[in-house]
Amino acid sequence: MAHIVIVGASTGGMPAAYEIRDRVGPGHRITVLNPSDTFSFVPSNPWIAVGWRTRAETTIPIAPHLKKKGIEFIAQAVAAIQPEASRVVLADGQQLDYDYLVIATGPKLAFDEIEGLGPDAHTASVCTLEHAEKAYAAWQAFLAAPGPIVVGATQGASCFGPAYEFAFIMDADLRRRRLRSKVPMTFVTSEPYIGHLGLGGVGDSKTMLESELRQHHVKWICNAKVTRVEPGRMFVAEHDDKGAVIREHELPFAFSAMIPAFKGVDAVAQVGEKLVNPRGFVKVDEHQRNPAWPNIYSVGVCIAIPPVEATPVPTGTPKTGYMIESMVTAVAHNIADDLAGKPVSHKGTWNAICLADMGDTGVAFVAIPQIPPRNIAWMKKGRWVHLGKIAFEKYFLHKMKSGSSDPIYEKYLLKALGITRLQDAD
Repeated sequence: MAHIVIVGASTGGMPAAYEIRDRVGPGHRITVLNPSDTFSFVPSNPWIAVGWRTRAETTIPIAPHLKKKGIEFIAQAVAAIQPEASRVVLADGQQLDYDYLVIATGPKLAFDEIEGLGPDAHTASVCTLEHAEKAYAAWQAFLAAPGPIVVGATQGASCFGPAYEFAFIMDADLRRRRLRSKVPMTFVTSEPYIGHLGLGGVGDSKTMLESELRQHHVKWICNAKVTRVEPGRMFVAEHDDKGAVIREHELPFAFSAMIPAFKGVDAVAQVGEKLVNPRGFVKVDEHQRNPAWPNIYSVGVCIAIPPVEATPVPTGTPKTGYMIESMVTAVAHNIADDLAGKPVSHKGTWNAICLADMGDTGVAFVAIPQIPPRNIAWMKKGRWVHLGKIAFEKYFLHKMKSGSSDPIYEKYLLKALGITRLQDAD
C-alpha cells in the first residue's frame, strides 16, 4: 500500500485528492495536509470584500467531505519537507512518511517586498478569505467617508485578473450606492499595457479593457513599480519601455487594494535549488514531477513557470483554473500508472480559460496555449459572463462537497461559454 501525501487543500489540493482516489482506488492511503480546516473558493474573494458574499456562502469544512472518500485530513501546516527521506514534518512536530508527495500549497504573498504594502500595513487584499473579510471591514468604513481609490497589481505580480475584477466590482458597488461620483479611481499595474494580464494579451484584451476602464472613469498607470506605501498615500515609479523611470507618482487614497508578487511557501522554498527556483516555486517536468525527486509532484500556483516575455517592470505568468485542473488530472493518472509499473505519460494542458467578473457584466478569455504564439485567442464580453461565474462558483463548491472528480472546467465552464470543445473556441 502506497501513502500519497497532498500538501494544500485549495483549488489544486482538494481536487487532487478526489482524482487520485478515483484513479488509484481504495487500496492506497491518501492524506491531505492544510493549515486551515476550511476549503474556501478563492475566486469569490473580491465579492466578499464588498459584502456580496459571506464566508458561509463560499466555504465548506474539509474533513467530513474527504472522509467520505476514505481520505485522511490533518489540519496542520507543514514545517519542513525532507525529500531524501520521503518525509514531511508538521508544525506540531508530527512526521509523515510518503511514497508520493503532491505539493499544492499555493503561494506565499510577498507583501514584505514593498514597504507599507498589505493588510497588516496600509493596503487591502483579496488574496485570501481572511484578507477579503478584513477588506470588507475597511470597505464599510470607506463608504462612510468615500475618497480616492488606488487598485491594481505590483511589480512581480502574476495574477492580474482579480485586480481588474476588484476594480470593476468596487465601481459597480459604488454606482449602486450612488457614491461613484465621489470616488476618483486609479488602476496601477506592472503590466506594460492594460490587458497584458501576464499573458502577452489575449485577443483584443488591450483595446477592450482600456475601453472598459475609460467608460468606468478609471485612470491607469502601466509599467508601474510601487516603491512604498504610507497611510493614505502610495508612491509609484512609472517606467518607459526600456525600463527607465519617466515619472514619479504620489497617489492619495482613502481605500487601496493591491495584488502582491508571489513566492514559494517557506517549507517548500527552504528545501533548496533541487526542488525550487530562486523564488521558491517548485520545478516540474512536463509530467508535473520534480526532476530531482520524481516521487514529488506539484500543481497550481506554486509551480515554476517562466514569464511569457521580458517586460520593463517584472510580471509573472498566471496559473489559471483550467490549467490547474489539467495538472491535477495529469498527476492523478501518472501516480496511478507509476503504481501499476507503467511509464508516466500524462501532461497538463497549459491553456487558459478565464471568466473575469466586472460587477454587472464580465469578460471570458480563452488562450490556447496560454503562452503565445497561440492557436486560439478568443474573448467575449457580456452579462452572461457575470452570471456564468456565479453559476461556476456553485458548481465548484458542489464538486468539493460531493467528492466528484468531474473535469468541471470542461463540463460546466465550456458549457457556460457556449463551447462544446476547446477547439470550437475560434
